[in-house]
Amino acid sequence: MRMFKSIAIAAALAVSVGMMPATAFAEKTIKLAHLNKNDPFDNGTGAMAVVFKSLVESGTNGAVKVEIFPDGQLGKDNEVIQQVKSGVVQSSISTVGGIASVYPMIGVLDVPFAYPNIAATYEVLDGPFGKKLSADITKKTGLEILGFGDSGGFFAFTNSKRPIKSPEDMKGLKIRTMGLESHKTVVSSMGGQPVAINWAEVYTSLQTGVADGQMNPIPIVKFAKFDEVQKYLTLTNHLFTPYVWIMNKGMFDGLSAQEKEVVKAAAESAIVACRGINRIIEASDRGLPALAAKMQVYTPTKAELTKFRELAQPAVKAQIAKSFGKEGEALLADFQAAIDKAVKN
Repeated sequence: MRMFKSIAIAAALAVSVGMMPATAFAEKTIKLAHLNKNDPFDNGTGAMAVVFKSLVESGTNGAVKVEIFPDGQLGKDNEVIQQVKSGVVQSSISTVGGIASVYPMIGVLDVPFAYPNIAATYEVLDGPFGKKLSADITKKTGLEILGFGDSGGFFAFTNSKRPIKSPEDMKGLKIRTMGLESHKTVVSSMGGQPVAINWAEVYTSLQTGVADGQMNPIPIVKFAKFDEVQKYLTLTNHLFTPYVWIMNKGMFDGLSAQEKEVVKAAAESAIVACRGINRIIEASDRGLPALAAKMQVYTPTKAELTKFRELAQPAVKAQIAKSFGKEGEALLADFQAAIDKAVKN
């Protein structure tokens, strides 16, 4: 039923755009899609969307309107990205998995244990590397990039079998992944068995034993109620996957210079809000404290993390080289250099 509803909404948007006279575009409207509730206190994309709408509409005196379509109303992530490319929808806050459908080299960001702390992720993605990555995505896809949001922080492992303190503890565990080659390589390199499962089926799969565990940021683990079907939580902090905020380039180019400035600044401020709400959720009764009340939580030592890193990093870097060739290796080198600079700062 939801699929038909998504198709109907998207079709209605397409018809309205197709039938709209040229003069109607004097009223500029950005239709913005995201995957979660449209509540700025509930989740990161909700915060991004609401803050963006407020700042754009006030900053342009209403000349540019923002209409928000939350909860995946317009379809799956990869479907909405195609709608943004065609101009049926003007903007979307998309997952790395969705972006991989049009820009596979986003997988370069999936090098495990790359960042020393969460603040370094912001410095890397907001700095010269993030700008270079944005320019390359635009060049290859035609999509304007407004910035990189926070999907919930670092990834942790959960499972129903045993505490994970070493790669040996991963052996034989069926770990759900999004199906990305880089994510599957992370799991298999540590000794686990990656299992690609659609998000809508993850809870049931964990409940029935189709998968023993999964990996996601803390707010998502709590939001999805995985603590009801998982006993062990290991804070490996092994991946950070940003939201990629895209916009139809024709729409962006059609804005005045002042409107472009407002949209860019609004997106930057909205991303700050996204990061802040995720850190608050992570530390609140909707995050780690609540999970710790029901699950056995373990933070690996530096020596234990080194064992994981020594297995996972070379495997993923080899996968990147195999998948993306010299171009991927060059982007990976830039990524590593940006992280090194963030560490020194």
